[in-house]
Amino acid sequence: MSDKLVAFFSASGVTKALSERLAGLIEADLFEIVPEQIYTKSDLNWINPRSRSSVEMKDTSCRPAISSKIENIDNYKYIFVGFPVWWYREPSIIDTFLESYNFEGKVIIPFCTSGSSKIGKSADNMRALAPKATVLEGLRFAKKVPDEELKSWAEDKMKEA
Repeated sequence: MSDKLVAFFSASGVTKALSERLAGLIEADLFEIVPEQIYTKSDLNWINPRSRSSVEMKDTSCRPAISSKIENIDNYKYIFVGFPVWWYREPSIIDTFLESYNFEGKVIIPFCTSGSSKIGKSADNMRALAPKATVLEGLRFAKKVPDEELKSWAEDKMKEA
C-alpha cells in the first residue's frame, strides 16, 4: 500500500485517463469518485441552464451522493484530487468527497482537466471544506500532457508540502 492516493471524478473519461497515468507514474493507489446517479450526456449539457450539472453548480450547497467509500483513508498522506472544471471550479461531487472524510494532517493536491478553463478558486473552496488538511494550489492539465511533466509536477507538490 502507498501513502499516496489519486482520487478522481471523471464525467467523460478525460480525467480518468489522466488520473490513471498519474497514479502509475507516482506509484499511488487509485480511487474513482463515482456518483450514485451517473451523469448522462444531457445531464452534462452546460448550455442548458436546467441540466443536472448546471443546477448543481448554481447551488453551492448541492452534494451529489457518491456510490462507494475509501475504507483506509488514514493510510494516505498525499491525496491528489482530480476533476474536470465545471463553471470555473470543482464539481459539487468533489465537495461531497471532501466532506466525507477527516483529512486532518493530510496534504490535498488538486488537479483538473479542461479544454481551456483554469482551475479557478478550487483550492480555496477545498480548503474551506477540509480545513484541517493542507490544500496546495492545483493545476489544469491538457489531455496530452507528457508523462515527465505530470510526474515532475506531482513530485514537486509533495516536496512543497
